[in-house]
Amino acid sequence: MTTTRRRLLGAAAAAGLARPALAQGAWPNRTIRLVVPFTPAGTTDIAARILAERLTHRLGQNVVVENRPGAGGNLGTDVVAKSDPDGYTLLMCTISSSAINYSLYGARMPYKPEDLASIGLLLRVPNAIFVANSLPVQTLQELVTYAKARPGQLNIGSSGIGTSLHMTGELLKLEAGIDLLHVPFRGAGPMMQEVITGRIEVAVDNLPSVIGHLREGRLRPLAMTTATRSPALPEVPTTAEAGFPGVEATAWFGLQAPARLPRPIVDRLSTEMNAVIKEPETARRLAELGGMTPNLTPDGGTSPEGFARFVEGEIRKWGDVVRRANVRVE
Repeated sequence: MTTTRRRLLGAAAAAGLARPALAQGAWPNRTIRLVVPFTPAGTTDIAARILAERLTHRLGQNVVVENRPGAGGNLGTDVVAKSDPDGYTLLMCTISSSAINYSLYGARMPYKPEDLASIGLLLRVPNAIFVANSLPVQTLQELVTYAKARPGQLNIGSSGIGTSLHMTGELLKLEAGIDLLHVPFRGAGPMMQEVITGRIEVAVDNLPSVIGHLREGRLRPLAMTTATRSPALPEVPTTAEAGFPGVEATAWFGLQAPARLPRPIVDRLSTEMNAVIKEPETARRLAELGGMTPNLTPDGGTSPEGFARFVEGEIRKWGDVVRRANVRVE
């Protein structure tokens, strides 16, 4: 068992060791804040608000989304990691804040995997590679040909350094042998406006936050980064179908909390998350955004231990990509 795995499973198990002064049966008896470590309107925010709405209904207390963006998700995540483990501060964690950033930031990371308790995976989503309508390309292969003739002249946008969107762009550059200038933004919203105007030619985003622009023709999709086509946009080919099977990336969003969260609260939150995932209306809303179910348990749901193992695998996978691409935080 790797050190990272021991730490992650330990964080999940340690949740049962702490016992706050408040009697367990009293939780929750006040508002719960769900910290989103990115700006509003992006996929993390969209997913968090769907989850918060349903948890409010199921827990009988308000679950309020609080956006705390900055440093690729590190600022908001650190707020949660350093909060009291009482069940009233939760984290909408992402592939970047809870996997990619550990290798990207290294010793500069303000928190460690063991500072967070894993509760559950909410959904996975494809990343979409798309371009401004003004760019004269219709396919991913045409983009690669166009970029090779103009090394270093095209910009590729993402919602921040270290996000899965940034890493997907780096994978594309590696696999296709092209030189694109990465332009990070503080969230998907600002990036999208720059691509729509044509000031940024190429971009990568989670499907939920860009799907409206793609469906309405404001942006041109070239490929999805999953192994199979998305039912939400079945006409868009995968990167493998476009000739670049190595460019595969699935973004994900889940629930974490400060380490040593009492086990009864972990179990309650996990139970409610599974119930939310299986609600027909919630499942429909997530599917329309291109979301895929967690599939960490035999019934397609999630669990604290399964999510902890999943996060460990993602830390390893993206650590390798960061090293291959030689990505550095300035």
